Amino acid sequence: MLKKFVLGAALAFAAAVPATASQGTQGEHVQITGEIIDTWCYFSGVMGGPDAVRGTAHHTCALWCAAGGIPVGILADDGTVYMVLKWKDTKNVADGTSLLSVQTHRVTADGMLYERDGIKYIMVDDVVNDEGIVLTNHEDFGFVPPFAQPKNK
Repeated sequence: MLKKFVLGAALAFAAAVPATASQGTQGEHVQITGEIIDTWCYFSGVMGGPDAVRGTAHHTCALWCAAGGIPVGILADDGTVYMVLKWKDTKNVADGTSLLSVQTHRVTADGMLYERDGIKYIMVDDVVNDEGIVLTNHEDFGFVPPFAQPKNK
């Protein structure tokens, strides 16, 4: 059932901007600074509150979710989430694998903003700053999920 939900969400996600553009909605050029996040865990609360599913505490799970097709977002400094539709060097809609190298990084991204039904979408043209992972919150929240903690040899 989860696979059907993810597939349905991904198809709706991929269709959102082209449908908006065909209806005459114009995008707006924006620059957004924030953390690349796993939207499933962030919005669902399945792995904890919003602070626990960011940064180093949630890095491994965020990679798995992105690789599995969960849409990736940018959590801006003001708390707004922007769903990433296109990532700078990809030709088509951004799939999770095109963002694995920046998952949980703090970035400043330039791109075109579109909004439909209260959801903000960004098509990233350029990353003007990539600070890497700056939120080291695993000391406060542990590793989420707990089995993501590296084993000492």
